[in-house]
Amino acid sequence: MDLSDAALPATVYVVDDDLSMRRALTRRLEAEGFGVRAFADSESFLAAVPPGAVGCALLDVRMPGMNGFELQAALAAKCAYLPVVFLTAFADVPSTVRAMKSGANDVLTKPVRGPHLIEAVSSTIGASLLKRSDEQAREQLRLRYARLTPRQRQVFDCVAKGQLNKQAAHELGIAERTVKAHRAQLMKKMRAATVAELAAMYVSVKGRAAAHLR
Repeated sequence: MDLSDAALPATVYVVDDDLSMRRALTRRLEAEGFGVRAFADSESFLAAVPPGAVGCALLDVRMPGMNGFELQAALAAKCAYLPVVFLTAFADVPSTVRAMKSGANDVLTKPVRGPHLIEAVSSTIGASLLKRSDEQAREQLRLRYARLTPRQRQVFDCVAKGQLNKQAAHELGIAERTVKAHRAQLMKKMRAATVAELAAMYVSVKGRAAAHLR
C-alpha cells in the first residue's frame, strides 16, 4: 500500500447537498478545533480527497447523483484510512442496519446534536489514525523482511513453525551453528527482542495461514 502521503493531517470531510447543513456542521466542527473540508456532492469530494486521507467522512445518505451508500463503496476503494459516519434525516432500522453492515462507524440523525456529533467524529478519527498507524508498522516489517537473504527467510519459516535450531538445521540441510548465526542476524534485521515477537512479525508479514504457528 502506498504510504507516500501518510503524513496527511486528520480532516473531517463533510459531504451534503444542503448548503445550510454544510455550513452548520463546518462551524460546529471548526469551533471544536477540527480541520474541515466541505463538499456539495459525492463526485467533487471523490475527485478532491487524497488516497492517504485520514480523519472522518460525514456523508449525507440522500444526495443527487451518487448517494451516500454508493459514495461509501467508492471511498473504500480509494481511501483505506477514511472511515464513514452517515448523516440522515430519515433514519429507520433497515437503513441503519445497511449502513453498519457496510462498515460505517456511526449513523447520526439530522438535526445532529452537538455532543453526539463531536463524540462520533472524535471516535471515528481515532479509529482512522489507529488504522494508518497499524499499516505503517506492517509496511516497516515488510521492508525489513525484503532485506533478508533467501537463507534467512528459510530460517524465519522454521522459527515461525516453532522449530528448534537442530530441527531447522535438519530440514534445511545445514549445520546447527549456521542456523544459529542466521537466526541471530534475522533477529537483528527484523528488530525482534524475543522469538515470540519474531513469530508475531512473521504473521504480520505473511499472514497467519502461512505461518503454521504452534
